[in-house]
Amino acid sequence: MSQQPAASHKLWYRQPAEQDWNRALPIGSGRLGAMIFGNVLHERVQLNEDSLWNGGPRDRTNPDTLRLLPEIREHLRAGRLAQAHAMANDALAGIPDSMRNYEPLADLLFDFDPADSVVSSVIGANAGMGLTSLRDPSLLTDYRRELDLETATANVSYTLGSVTYRRWHFASAVDQVVAIRLEANRPGSISFHVRMERGPRNSYSSRYADSIRACAPGSLLMLGGTGGANGLQFAARLSAAAEGGRVETIGETLVVEGADAVTLYLSAATSFREADPAHAVHQTAEAALAKGWSAIQADHERDYRALFGRVDLQLGNSDDLVLLEALPTDERLQRLHQGEADPALEALYFQFGRYLLISASRPGSLPANLQGIWNQDFHPAWGSKYTININTEMNYWVAEVGNLAECHRPLFDMIHRMAEPGRHAAKVMYGCRGMVTHHNTDIWADVCPTDRNLGASYWYMGAAWLVLHLWEHFAYRAGTAFLSEAYPLLRDASQFFLDYLIADDKGRLVVSPSSSPENVYRLPNGETGTLCVGCSMDSQILDVLFRRTGEAAAVLGVDPELRAELESVRNRLPQPSIGSHGQLMEWPEDYEELEQQHRHVSHLFALYPGDQISPNHTPSLAEAARTTLERRGDDGTGWSMAWKIAFWARLGDGDHAHQLLEKLLNPVGADDVATSFSASHPGGTYPNLFCAHPPFQIDGNFGGAAAIAEMLLQSHRQVPSSSGAALFEIQLLPALPTKWASGSVSGLRARGGFELDLCWKDGELTGGALRSVTGTACVLRYGDRSREVTLQPGESLALDACF
Repeated sequence: MSQQPAASHKLWYRQPAEQDWNRALPIGSGRLGAMIFGNVLHERVQLNEDSLWNGGPRDRTNPDTLRLLPEIREHLRAGRLAQAHAMANDALAGIPDSMRNYEPLADLLFDFDPADSVVSSVIGANAGMGLTSLRDPSLLTDYRRELDLETATANVSYTLGSVTYRRWHFASAVDQVVAIRLEANRPGSISFHVRMERGPRNSYSSRYADSIRACAPGSLLMLGGTGGANGLQFAARLSAAAEGGRVETIGETLVVEGADAVTLYLSAATSFREADPAHAVHQTAEAALAKGWSAIQADHERDYRALFGRVDLQLGNSDDLVLLEALPTDERLQRLHQGEADPALEALYFQFGRYLLISASRPGSLPANLQGIWNQDFHPAWGSKYTININTEMNYWVAEVGNLAECHRPLFDMIHRMAEPGRHAAKVMYGCRGMVTHHNTDIWADVCPTDRNLGASYWYMGAAWLVLHLWEHFAYRAGTAFLSEAYPLLRDASQFFLDYLIADDKGRLVVSPSSSPENVYRLPNGETGTLCVGCSMDSQILDVLFRRTGEAAAVLGVDPELRAELESVRNRLPQPSIGSHGQLMEWPEDYEELEQQHRHVSHLFALYPGDQISPNHTPSLAEAARTTLERRGDDGTGWSMAWKIAFWARLGDGDHAHQLLEKLLNPVGADDVATSFSASHPGGTYPNLFCAHPPFQIDGNFGGAAAIAEMLLQSHRQVPSSSGAALFEIQLLPALPTKWASGSVSGLRARGGFELDLCWKDGELTGGALRSVTGTACVLRYGDRSREVTLQPGESLALDACF
């Protein structure tokens, strides 16, 4: 590998976050999350625990669905959309029509007492959260707030008067605590009051905890329960270990006076995992206190680096990197928006996506939801649930290629938990075998339609899309033991549609009712609607599902009759078609769409993440996909732009993909709390690099990271080998943008069980290596040149010897 500049992998800022959550910095252990504001005198650390959701499990199946389904289908067939819509909202909606939502855990609220007497004498009587709490801001110097992606640590440092303070924050997956360390360069300089508070930040009366009390020397315990039938019980414990000085509890406040250094440990648990959450947090906290800061920090870094350090991406040259890293991250976003190139910031964004996945999704945790694990609202946007008509799937696009396969496991666990309620809903609501899931799920693996949203709720492809992630994991790892575990879910998702599909007026097998997520079409008679008889996304997902289920059965040597049935039904699915504008049709007929630039581009599933459309193999369909993207336009919500970057990468247009990446990185004001995308509230990126839908949704971060990888490496197509067997084709630098003329990447994964390093200069591949993890064959492609390669397990091939 040629030498590239070594980026520091740090987000950093010259000022505190004050009260803006979208400026705070995220840390997480999978189960525990925290947002660090970095305020000087009055700090807030906002906390989450991944299983703290309101309410308990429910059976929301609608007993009238099966009886009225034929009538809804007939209304749709006859073009009576209004009648179909009206009946659907009564006959298909879950009972009740809403799922559970995710909740925040608590806030740690600190009041610091400066050690410098001059500073103490000029503190404002009505102190704000950060810099504004000083009447003389010149007393604060050398302020720096940073998130170090290499150590997963949020750090704050500053000099206040004559005393320099430092704080470290991380969430340990090893010890399951949020750990905070405070130090000063003068003995006895650390004094503060801290308490746990749970409730809306704008309310002085609503406090959503049952009790907060001292539970041990230097420790506070919070207990409570969430609302709704069978709501979860939770506990959180805050413990302090001081070096020097004094620690005591007064009421619900923990007080530290005159310490040289202080370490705080926050442990939390709910009854989702623990029969006695209070006992669990006491055990965790006491173990952390006994182990101590140094050992916990060392184990945290070792554990985290083992994941994060697998992949490195370097873009740009050394001189530029030195200059750019001297600028705060928010200033770099502004410069990029003003037209200044910053490929290193784009590389940082990729690694930030990987950091977020490691922090939000670990073995044993729940999968990353719409906000990952970071949510401050008791009534969050879209319930901070799992939206599975694109968003949850997008969260995991980077898992395999980004060499974080372990972080995929929580999603698999959730899919397994969805199987039983999915089978129940399939039988009761639709009279079908197998399992079905609609467009949302929650902590309880709820599968029934939610929200009475005609554009989204009555969409049947949730399980069909989700189980493809199991196949993807197999494709990257090539292990039959995992496939044996996954196969029943692939089979059940397929069997539902073998029973549910019906023939349309042209004899094609389609889903009815159906919808192309959240888009609206117009019939020739002028009626408009969302529910339809089949849509392109359905048949594209089912094409992949039936193929993969059949391939899995063949690998395992099971279910030959099912394989034959799947192939027969697959051949009767509607095929991708080209409409009157040269676009890929979104519905089986060339209907007019009411919003040409709609944020969803669901009918390009076949291009990404599917594999049915590619410039080399289906050029006419690829051109139709390009036309579709041009008609849709480049604007959109944050996650929509991330998906479009991946589309353009699959089309081999690196410069257009990069143009959209720059739009995704357009700075959005941290205080922009818009609840939906609009021309005045476009998607983009907040100062802390969180993706703005707006508001914040984490799918754009994960989707953007996956799309960057897709510009450098693609391995989705299978092509015939010299022996006739299908091999994965690994394309090197398939969509390299002009602005990334030189760079290197190491550790990306490819399907078939391979790992790659690449380096390039002046837009041309100059070196790298292909390593086999499992010992298989592949076809390497670079531009118009290709080569079939077979490697033994652990064997490596230098790429400069190939091309």
